[in-house]
Amino acid sequence: MIRGWYTGASGMNAQQYRLDAISNNLANVDTAGYKKDITVSKSFSELLIRRTNFDGVYPVPDGSADVQPIIGTLGLGIEINENYTDFSQGSFKLTNTKTDIALGNEGFYVVDTPYGERYTRNGNFFIGKEGILETKDGYPVLGENGPIYLENDRFHVNQDGIILTEDGVEVDRFQVVRFDNERYLEKMGNSFYKANEISGPAHIAEGDERPRFVQGYTETSNVNVVNEMVQMIEVNRAYEANQKSIQSEDSMVSTLWTKVVSK
Repeated sequence: MIRGWYTGASGMNAQQYRLDAISNNLANVDTAGYKKDITVSKSFSELLIRRTNFDGVYPVPDGSADVQPIIGTLGLGIEINENYTDFSQGSFKLTNTKTDIALGNEGFYVVDTPYGERYTRNGNFFIGKEGILETKDGYPVLGENGPIYLENDRFHVNQDGIILTEDGVEVDRFQVVRFDNERYLEKMGNSFYKANEISGPAHIAEGDERPRFVQGYTETSNVNVVNEMVQMIEVNRAYEANQKSIQSEDSMVSTLWTKVVSK
């Protein structure tokens, strides 16, 4: 009976983690370049339940059989296996703003921050006071020659990420990176990501790895509100089911103590 408490409690904890991820996804549905989180659970190993009235084996024509037949299996609850980021492409939103540049396909912009280089899919940029192309947080966006300097917003970005002035003079080329295991990048807030040992170090994207640049658009989040709401209902019901199982276990234990043990 006590095992049932732990099984129900593990289920409630797992659903709480799922609810946190869903809530964060819904909160960032309008954040440009946001990628949704998905929580994956795994079950503990199951135990075989056998009948314990007898012990040993008995002979049969082709060998022997266990006198303790398997009744079934007993689950021991679940735990969170991982919380990973789904980097599927979001849709494009027209802004007609020259400094908004969306990435079509996989890849990340490189941003220079006080904490080192960070990576983002959010192409909602602006030109700062010093003429540097920056994120909304004021961090410089890096090109292949360092920070990108622009005199005004009358520039053009071709599909390869080359920045040209209105006179056709090349200014720089956006630096874009890829990772061996992008799904394991660590989220840092403000649409930034950080590399770690599992994701592997960043490497410059060239050739087929390089995404297509679309000026005047931003990439919307890949969160589907309807799907997230359906999952939220599913999580709430699963949480309530685990809660009721704990209450039932508590009631059975209470009955055991009052009617059996007391006698």
